[in-house]
Amino acid sequence: MKSFPENQLLLETTTLRVKILKKRDMTKKEIAQNFLKLASGGNPRKAFELYVAEEFKHHNPYYKGDRETLMLGMEESHMESPNKVFEMLRALEDGNLVAVHSRVQQQGKDGWKGAVVHIFRFSNNKIVELWDIGQAVPDEIINENGLF
Repeated sequence: MKSFPENQLLLETTTLRVKILKKRDMTKKEIAQNFLKLASGGNPRKAFELYVAEEFKHHNPYYKGDRETLMLGMEESHMESPNKVFEMLRALEDGNLVAVHSRVQQQGKDGWKGAVVHIFRFSNNKIVELWDIGQAVPDEIINENGLF
């Protein structure tokens, strides 16, 4: 049996899942989740190609508000932290809106850990708007329920 690097296997598994899901109509929640899987798994260009409208805008304060700038930022983020852990915990769909709550563990210099919520707005089953909000996990947590 041929062995594959972990990232390649993850990408191939994700790509296969995307192909399977494309054979039927996907819910907005599934589109948002697949977008995040591809984008966080090192393939944001494919995620944008498949799921994001040309007239897309976003509200991340660290990037210009256009489609191309955010996609390039996601590619750069993956290069800086190729083995980051991105775990989707819950997803909610309501009309043309989807929210996904996730746990993130960056690798590299700062090793940032946090809770992230992505809110997607859809039109014609394409992502047209995105908000992303992150909260760092503090070293000491007083709340016994934690962030997740």
